[in-house]
Order: sequence, then structure tokens, then C-alpha cells
Amino acid sequence: MIKKITLLGGGSWGTALSKLLSENGHKVTVWLRDEDQCKSLSVERINKKYLPNVQIPENIVFTSDINEAVKDAEVLVLVTPTQNIRGVLRQINDEYKKNKIIVNASKGIEIGTMCLVSDIVREESDNCIFAALTGPSHAEEVGLSLPTAITVACSNREVAQDIQDIFMSKYFRVYTNDDVIGAELGGALKNIIALGAGISDGVGYGDNAKAALMNRGIVEIARLGISMGADVHTFYGLSGIGDLIVTCTSRHSRNWNAGYLIGKGMTKDEAIKEVGMIVEGIPTTYAAYELSKKLNVEMPIVDAMYDVLENNADVKETVNRLMLRDKKEEKL
Repeated sequence: MIKKITLLGGGSWGTALSKLLSENGHKVTVWLRDEDQCKSLSVERINKKYLPNVQIPENIVFTSDINEAVKDAEVLVLVTPTQNIRGVLRQINDEYKKNKIIVNASKGIEIGTMCLVSDIVREESDNCIFAALTGPSHAEEVGLSLPTAITVACSNREVAQDIQDIFMSKYFRVYTNDDVIGAELGGALKNIIALGAGISDGVGYGDNAKAALMNRGIVEIARLGISMGADVHTFYGLSGIGDLIVTCTSRHSRNWNAGYLIGKGMTKDEAIKEVGMIVEGIPTTYAAYELSKKLNVEMPIVDAMYDVLENNADVKETVNRLMLRDKKEEKL
């Protein structure tokens, strides 16, 4: 069934998903803040800044008027940075954010409130059904129609299956899951571990160190998830280990790249500027650190990453402290 779908955000992921949805036959509108960028995309059909190798279909509509973009939409797809989502939703007139399906394709935790995006949507919309689209999915590859598998997590099974149908294609395989909290946490927290993986590579540590970091990282993610009511099995899937692998090992990963630059000696601000895109793992580190303290969940890797980012702690000394912690059994 053809749907009217609006994507809020036109970066690399928004561009790739809009192309996918258009190819699947849906009526697609993309909202961007920048009117000049809207005009450029409408005419040139290439997102030169974020996805220059992908041709944008002619039938995708771009607009900088958010209420015009969403008023007739049946599905809203959030592809703005997590820290901006609440502000974006507050720009929408109340009558245009009722009884919608809202699919979040961003990954992160809001600083200050420690809210997941599902919490933000619940607070800022009326009677909407929320779903999280997450998993190992670089925009650069999806934009080029390379095989990808992801998960849509929604507490409403029928809606999850509808979203599965909306996004599914010959190169984009979609699984369903009812564990929204687990899927959101996996997608958000893996960015912290990817930052750490980049730092590890940047300072010259080897594969052993990165493998240990990734493995113990998913343990920490699951530990926090369980404390928040998530299903541990979610973290074994695409939104957990799957997303962790691709983000920690690929040079497409902006989080790995930022970490690598920090490992080479840049400050976090210098690294963000060099990457040139939002590095969700940095604000998520701060939010996860506060959340772990609030819930009294042991997360030594998150603590170490916070120390490096906030206090400019020496990376090698930080690793030594991690390695020399008290002996323990390998378990959650």
C-alpha cells in the first residue's frame, strides 16, 4: 500500500532512506531547516555535502516548511540528531502530530533528561505509535542499494509489520521486534563503544584490544538494558551486536572516525569539526554516564570514555586502569 511519508531531516541517512522509500513507491517529502539546501536538492538532485554519490529520485519533495511537510503524512520518520528531536517536534502544530506513526531512525539519548527518543515522542506528541528503525546500516551503502538488514522495534505488532512492509526491498531486509527499549539502547550505546574503538586504533592498540572492547561493551549495554526492562536477547541481534560490529570496524562510521582522531591527539571539539557531521556517541556518552549513576549500573567502559571526553584523561593511563581493575568472573 502506498503511504505518504515525511522524513524530518535530510542528512546522509535521511537522503538514503528517502531514496529507498521512493523506490518502494511511496509519496516522500523531506523537511530540512535550510531553505537554500532545499532549493539545491530540489534542482540538483544530489546531496553534495552528505551523500554525493547518490542520485536522488525526481519525485521526492523537499521543503523547509515543517507544518506543510507533515500535515498530510501518515508516517513521520525522524532522521534529525537525537539532541534536536524534541525541538523539532515542538515546531509542529499540535493537530499535525496526533495519531501518527512515528519511526525514529536516529540513535542516542537526550542529555539532561536521559530520555530515549520513545520518551521524547511520548511527551511531545498525542496518541502516536512509536517505532525504532535500527541496526547495522551505513547511509553510504544503503544509498548505493547495497544489501542491508535492520530491525524495526514497536510494541504494536501490526504496526511493526506495516513498517516492515513500507521499508522492505530487494536490498533492505527488515526484521520486527517488540523490545523498543532494547533496540533503542543498543543503537544509542554502541556509538560510545565505537568512539572507544576508534581511540584504540588511533593510539595504536591492536585487534585484541578492540575485540575485548567490543565484547565487554555489549555486556555493559545489556547490563544497562536489563536494568531498564529490556530483553537481553535483543542485544544479540541486529540492533545490538550487529550494529556494534559495523560501527566499531568501518571507516564509514563517524563515531569511529572521531575516536580515531582523538586517539591521534585531537580534542573532542577538533575531532567533531574534522568529521564534519554529528557524532552522536559524544553526547550519548554524557547521557549514558548520568543514566548509569542514576540506576546504579556498573559501566566501566562508559566511565572511562566520559573521563577521556570530559576530563581529557590520558588514554593509555585510562586503559591501564581498566585492565587493572579487581579480578572477576566473565558474566553480566
